[in-house]
Amino acid sequence: MNSGNNKDKKYHKIIIDIDKLKSKRLSFAIKRILDFILSLIGITILLPVYLIIYLAIKLDSKGPALFKQVRVGKDNKEFVIYKFRTMIVNAEKKRELEIDPSNIENFVFQSKSDNRITKVGAFLRKTSLDELPQLFNVLIGNMSLVGPRPEIPDVVKYYPKEYAQRLLVTPGITGLAQISGRGEIELGKTIYYDLKYIQNFSVIYDIEIFFKTIASVLKKEGAY
Repeated sequence: MNSGNNKDKKYHKIIIDIDKLKSKRLSFAIKRILDFILSLIGITILLPVYLIIYLAIKLDSKGPALFKQVRVGKDNKEFVIYKFRTMIVNAEKKRELEIDPSNIENFVFQSKSDNRITKVGAFLRKTSLDELPQLFNVLIGNMSLVGPRPEIPDVVKYYPKEYAQRLLVTPGITGLAQISGRGEIELGKTIYYDLKYIQNFSVIYDIEIFFKTIASVLKKEGAY
């Protein structure tokens, strides 16, 4: 194993104090109340934007405007995530994920050169507008505004014990990993940032990450 991979092993070493996490129940309750209120406000305000994006997707390529996919959330429970479709129909069947369980820390889910992405889809990814339907996930409660990004089951099944700690909290639309690299960083670093977020969770920390996300999106950093 090369020195780069040896360096990545540090991302395995954050161990979450479960008792400390449980002591933050009030903070998590406040977080849920804020999620519900803000997602409801966001959905209401953004209805015209939803309509414009819907029409743009339908005019650009064949298929539904909404993309649904099974993801793994808190306590390893699966749920359906909602996004605006950014790829051609049946894109998941046209390319298999290349996952090496022995080198999972270097796995990168997204690719800049993916030829399955549509013209409108490329714009939606660049601006992160494809994520807007996840406000409905937040409203329902299987996602939060801030938290680790929910992973697909095909990746989670290869998680070592340390990685599975990211499933201790509700996944989010954005998180510490996203403002630290968004779609560009490998899984080992993503896990590191996710566990660091869980370890230091507070409502104030969520607010800080939320506003840093807005700044990152406006600068179009790391998205594609």
